[in-house]
Amino acid sequence: MNLERRTPPTAMLIAVTMTGPLALNIFQPSMPNMARVFATDYATIQLSLTLFLAGVAVGQLFYGPLSDRFGRRPVLLGGLTLYVLSSLVAMVAPTVEFLILGRIAQALGGCAGMVLTRAMVRDIYTRDRAASVLAYIVMAMAVAPAIAPAIGGYLESWFGWQASFLFVAVFGALVMAAATRWLHETNFQRIEGASLGTMIGIYGRLMRQPVYAGYALSVAFSTGAFFAFIGGAPYVVIELIGASPQDYGIYFILVAVGYMTGSFIAGRLSMRYGVDRMIRLGVAISTVGVVAMIAAAIWLPLSLFGLFAPMGVIAMGNGVSQPSGVSGAVSVDPGVAGSASGLLGFSQMALGGLLTFIIGHALSNSAWQLIIMMAVCTAVGYAAFVHACRSRLRAARATLSEARAGD
Repeated sequence: MNLERRTPPTAMLIAVTMTGPLALNIFQPSMPNMARVFATDYATIQLSLTLFLAGVAVGQLFYGPLSDRFGRRPVLLGGLTLYVLSSLVAMVAPTVEFLILGRIAQALGGCAGMVLTRAMVRDIYTRDRAASVLAYIVMAMAVAPAIAPAIGGYLESWFGWQASFLFVAVFGALVMAAATRWLHETNFQRIEGASLGTMIGIYGRLMRQPVYAGYALSVAFSTGAFFAFIGGAPYVVIELIGASPQDYGIYFILVAVGYMTGSFIAGRLSMRYGVDRMIRLGVAISTVGVVAMIAAAIWLPLSLFGLFAPMGVIAMGNGVSQPSGVSGAVSVDPGVAGSASGLLGFSQMALGGLLTFIIGHALSNSAWQLIIMMAVCTAVGYAAFVHACRSRLRAARATLSEARAGD
């Protein structure tokens, strides 16, 4: 098979990856108003975000092994179909329960692109090169969470909350049509059998590898800081600061620009410095952002700039470190790259869903709960990365000792 034919267009990978983040973020500015429309509290509306993340988490557990067995392309197209249909279902939801069910189905469809693009990149490229390519995809993909809250804020003001779901459905349909035409298969080494037992066995094998677990948890906790923010920031901005949904969407662009900048840096430097150095650099940048957010909370009045500017620095650090963390995880066992990507995505979204649930109930009249949660996520993520590095060093030393003993 010709390499050009096997390599999917980067623009196609970007568009497919954008589907999930677009659906996640676009309706956030509508959440306080939706609580009034459905005559419920903010914590209940928050479930449409929390359970969306749970749906993404669970869905990725199945997409990875299925794509290892049947190929990336057919599994991806099936997910996109579900994404479009469920977006339309959520749009016409008569009750909050119906809305939440539609969001869960939307998540199960949208997560296909998130997990399978990572596997496609790893199918084609080596470890450090994959980190570089993933960084460029993530940089461009950051456009989705950048523009989604802004689009959602204006759609909410002009047409109501249903318009956001219609927008997502139309975008998903366009991506599905383009993927049908231009997306090529990349997995030509299929795993026989796709039973539940096989899937559990593969995941068990991955979780028993401390290097994989360390990289995966490092990515999950760095992503956790972001999910804690998107779970709590709408409440802080609209209820505590007293700003509008449009203000939230506009200031969120600082976060996306920070993430895109970090991803651009990763794309340029990953091949030169390697996975582990890029993760260290990213964590250092994120730590600066956390310290700045704490300092602003102590010495300055609560404000949009004091909240979003430090978050932009944290996002820049995540943009630097996450592509390398993902590449490090899915490269541990390349033969099951789809499953490795799925388990990694599950850990990210399961932790993210848990954190959004906690922060939705913890916030009251202060932003400190949110700030502390983000600081803890950054620290735990770095600890997991250190564990991965030490485990790989121990494994290398053991291999060297065995080789010397054999001589």
